[in-house]
Formats: sequence, C-alpha cells, structure tokens
Amino acid sequence: MADSGEYEGDDGGSARELCVNGACMKAAEVEAKLDEGNIQEAESSLREGLSLNFEEARALLGRLEYQRGNVEGALRVFDGIDLHAAIQRLQPSFSEKSASKKCRSRSDSHVSVSQHAASLVLEAIYLKAKSLQKLGRLTEAANECKSVLDAVERIFQQGIPDAQVDNRLQETVSRAVELLPELWKQVGCDHDALAAYRRAVLSQWNLDNECCARIQKRFAVFLLHSGVEAGPPSLGSQVEGSYAPKNNLEEAILLLLILMKKYHLGKIKWDPAVMEHLTYALSLCSQTSILAKQLEEIMPGVFLRSDRWNALALCYSAIGQNDAALNLLRKSLHKHERPHDLMALLLAAKICSEDCHLAAEGIQYARTALSNAQGKDEHLKGVGLRMLGLCLGRHAKVSSSDYERSRLQSEALKSLDGASTFENNNADLFFDLGVHYAEQRNLSTALRYAKQYIDATGGSVLKGWKLLALVLSAQQRFSEAEVVTDAALDETTKWEQGPILRLKAKLKIAQALPMDAIETYRYLLALVQAQRKSFGPLRCLSQIEDDKVNEFQVWHGLANLYSGLSHWKDVAICMGKARELKAYSAEMLHTEGVMHEGCGQTHEALRAYINALLIEPSYVPCKVLVGSLFSKLGPKALPVARSLLSDALRIEPTNRKAWYYLGLVHKDDGRIADAADCFQAASMLEESDPIESFSSIA
Repeated sequence: MADSGEYEGDDGGSARELCVNGACMKAAEVEAKLDEGNIQEAESSLREGLSLNFEEARALLGRLEYQRGNVEGALRVFDGIDLHAAIQRLQPSFSEKSASKKCRSRSDSHVSVSQHAASLVLEAIYLKAKSLQKLGRLTEAANECKSVLDAVERIFQQGIPDAQVDNRLQETVSRAVELLPELWKQVGCDHDALAAYRRAVLSQWNLDNECCARIQKRFAVFLLHSGVEAGPPSLGSQVEGSYAPKNNLEEAILLLLILMKKYHLGKIKWDPAVMEHLTYALSLCSQTSILAKQLEEIMPGVFLRSDRWNALALCYSAIGQNDAALNLLRKSLHKHERPHDLMALLLAAKICSEDCHLAAEGIQYARTALSNAQGKDEHLKGVGLRMLGLCLGRHAKVSSSDYERSRLQSEALKSLDGASTFENNNADLFFDLGVHYAEQRNLSTALRYAKQYIDATGGSVLKGWKLLALVLSAQQRFSEAEVVTDAALDETTKWEQGPILRLKAKLKIAQALPMDAIETYRYLLALVQAQRKSFGPLRCLSQIEDDKVNEFQVWHGLANLYSGLSHWKDVAICMGKARELKAYSAEMLHTEGVMHEGCGQTHEALRAYINALLIEPSYVPCKVLVGSLFSKLGPKALPVARSLLSDALRIEPTNRKAWYYLGLVHKDDGRIADAADCFQAASMLEESDPIESFSSIA
C-alpha cells in the first residue's frame, strides 16, 4: 500500500521525484512515457518502481497528468480504473480499527497505510471531478465529487476523527466538501446545491476554521440571493433544544452570526463581506438593533471610527432612536473627524427634519450637504434640497413671528420645488410637496401631488391614501373622500386598516351619520380583539404601541364621537377603557375636559385642560379651550385668554377655533376691527378645514 505520493525537489530546479513507500523515482521517466502515449508502460513503471497496486498507480498517474495541465489525458487515466471498487476494498480496514482498540499498537501502522491508500484513491476521484469541470461536463463532475463524500461517509461512519488523519486525505475531503455545492450551482440545480451546503455544514468533516468559514459564507449568500425557498432543515439534522431556522433569511442570518462569533473568538480572519451580507440580511427583516450590537462588538481598528458611528446612526435611526443616532452623527461630523461627509450630513438633516426643535440644526446640515454635492456627488443635490425644504418647513412651525414663519414656508416650498428638478420621479418628494401645499391650504395643488404620489407608489403606501382623503375632506368633498378610504381598504392588509377606518369614521361624523361611524368603530374593536389573539396576550408596552390597529386611538376616537353626541356616560366608559392602555395623555385629558364642560363643570374642565398642558405644553386643542374658558371669566381674564389663543395660533396658524375665540376676545375687549379679521380668518379656514390635521400624516 502507498503511504504518500509527493513531488520532491528543491527551489534550485533539481529534478522532480515521486516518493512513495520509501522508494523514489524521477517524474521525468514517467512523463516521457506519457508524452509517447504509453499509459500502460507508465503505469507499469510506477507499480514496479514504487510498489503500488493497479488503482494506486493509476491514481498517481492521473494526478501527474492533471498537474501537468493535460486534463483530457488525466480523465483517460481515471476512466481506466474502478475507483469505487477500490474504496469498497478499503472500508474493512477502517471498520477493523474502530472495532479492535485492544490491538491499537499493532493496527495503527496498518490503518495508517490504509489511510494513505484511501488518500490516493479519493484524490483521484476528486481530480476526476475537477477535470470534468474544466471540460464543461458539470453534472458528471458534481456526481463524481459527491461520490468522494459518499465514500468518506462509508469509510468513516462516525465522522472523520480529529486526530490521526492523513493530511492529504483531509485536504482532499475539505476540497471536495467545498467544491460540490459550487458544481451544483454551476449546473443550475439549486436544490442539490442547497442539500450539498447543508451536508457540508451539518456533517462531521473535520474542516479547518477557514475552510468552514468559506463554506458558511457562500451558503449564506446562496440563501440570500438564489431565489430558492429552502425551508427548515430536516428534523434528523436538528439537535434537540437548538434553534432551527424557519426560512432562508433566518438561516442566512444564523450562519453569518456564527461567522461573526468565530471572528470575535479569533478563529478566523476578518472578512468585510460577512458584515456587508449581515447588514443586508438584518435590514431586510428590520432588525437593525441586532446589527447595531454587532457593530459595537467589533474591535477598534477594523472600521474607521467615523464609519462605525455613521453605520450605528443608521441602525438607531431605523429603530426610531433618533437622539442616539444624532449624537453619533454629531461626533462623526465634528471638525476633527469628517465634517463634510455627505451621507452623514444628509442623514443628520433627515433626523432633524422630524423634530421642530432640531430643525434649525438640520438646516445647517442640509446647506453644508448642498455645498459639498459636487462632481460625482452632484446627483445628491436633489436629496439635499428636499431635506432643506423639510427642515425649513418644520422650523416654520416654531417661528416666533408671522413674518418669519411666512418666509421659512416660502423657502421650504422653493427648496422642495428645486428638488423636483433633480428628482422628478421621487414619490416621497410628491408626498412632501402635497403635505406642504395642503398645510398652506393650496388644496388644488396638494390634490395633484397626492394623486401623483398614489400613481408613483401604485397605491401600496397607506399615507398616500390618507393624504388624498384629507385633501378631499378639506374641499368638503366628503363622499369622494369616503370612496378613497374604501379604495385604500381594498389595497391594504387587515392589520394596516386601523388609520383608514378611523378616518372613515370621522368622514361619517362630518356627514352627520353618527350611527355609521359607531358601526365603523365596532369593526375596529373587532380588529383589535383579533389582533390581540393573533399576537398573544404577553406583549410589552412597546409592542402594544406599535400595533397597526391602535386600541387606545380606537377608544379615544369613540369617546370623542359620543362626546359630540353628548352621551356623557358612554364617553366615561370609553375613556376608562383608553386609560387602561395609557394612563396619562393630553388627548384623554382634553376629552375629559370637554365632557366636564358639556356637563357644566367648568372648574373640573379647566383642571383637565391645564393638566393636559402640563403633560404636553404645546397641545393646541387644550390651549384653545383654556383660552375660551378664560374669555368667559370677565374683562380681567381677557389678556390671559388673548395670550393663550395667540400662542395656539403661533403653533398652529390654521386652527379655525383659535381664530374664532380670539375674535370673541377682541370683540369683548372692544377691538371690533381685529375681531372682524379673526372671524373672517375662521370662516375662510372652516371652508378648507380637513377632518383631521394634515400634520398627523407628515
């Protein structure tokens, strides 16, 4: 039996030799016979010179041909021997070893020789598969490669042991395990490739860490991008108590997390592609919090710290932790870091555009981004202009003067219109323009952009339908708005229908159809019950707040409906249900105040309104009602009422009730001209007042 089959020679170009069983012969002698086409003579020369049997000599001869680049010649040699029969003859040698541990000293040498023989024969099958691959006969190559692994599993029925395995045999097995799924992919047999990958990662092949990592990474990429639905692994391959992935995405994420753990333990080298694939996979399932944890665990020096901060900011922004995200971006954009990083500037501007009190900071980020959007980044000018427009519009809401507010709103629309020249097919830009024009009561233009947004998104985004319905309601076209809500319900899933159904109920109220509105709320409550059963009773507060059908908003809306009908007992019942879900909220205290006011309990109503303002100081409905109550307390309270109503109008200039009550205050104070102006503003706004504030969808 052969114990090896290596070329030996030094770097000085001395003649190569084949050394097996302690005997050596020059490779040139065998190659000369092969060049003459005398395969049988070359085989005989190897058998006699190196004491090999037929299969071993042919295996060594085929390897020699393959290494010389003569793939077709190697294949002819491999085809001339029965490699599978040789494997079957080798099986008893290994089974004998496992059965007789008492005679270890005597059997070790025999088994060692058997391993070397198996190494030659298995390598021959592997090289045959490689030869077939190079010749384009991929299906045959995959079958030959599979036969290597089948043979190894027959020989080592308990898996390849960690020690006392011939290095060349282990190398052949590792290469075959790595090659087989790639061959099936080249053939186009994705399900066979999937089976090969699972066989590679779940069976005991004694692979080294780097080889195993390569296979796991390729398997994860295959699961993410092949388009083949893998399904969970078979029950036989699952370890009791271990996590079993349910689909491609879960299995890919599991593999990539295993690779990250191996890196942290120092078992494999850092591979940036693993992090890229993990980022993609976790982003697909909105699990950026897990991605953030992985980024935080990576040792310093792997990423530039500014890149790590930017990536973490993106993760935190995606899960709604805008404060943490913005703090990271501020560090990244520090003058000693990368103050002109365009993507960080745009992300910071976007985060700031969602908060009135951060909008001024966002304006600076957006303007810096615009000044840096040059050359190859000029296409991002549209994004910069859009962020600038959003920040300006948001900042206008907290402006201290009418002139400043008007100027900022004008600049905001100018920036958004400018963005449309760069991004004339951007659906989000259509939506932003629609909301801005709607808030300024330019309803015909707002309607046009709302329709463009629905066309651009194919009606697949809920907020587009909501914007269109609100614009139509502001035009007092309630029946058309109801048609829009019905269309939206047809386009959305059951769990996403909550906001549209609440809007539909308000449309019914606006059309003086309270019983129809009550029926809509009953359907919403049925959805709430179904949602609770579907997702289970043991849910945390954050999960309840994220519900598509928000139970608190349903009970609060129903309480407002009964309040409009002066059904105070029903209002109290609905408020009790809502308080079980959220004990303290400005909305509920506002409704409670309306109930007390309707029952003639002025002091209790005032207490409820003030408590609401303590919770949310800028809550406009309560400011308006407190102002109206103070206006009824006599001439000394008029300045307080005027101040409250003016502050409400500073926050929400289009609040018709604030204009109306301010008009009453001016009238009682003897300012008839000012009162007339306020009443005229209230009248004009009533003609274009939506059933729900446009800011609720911005």
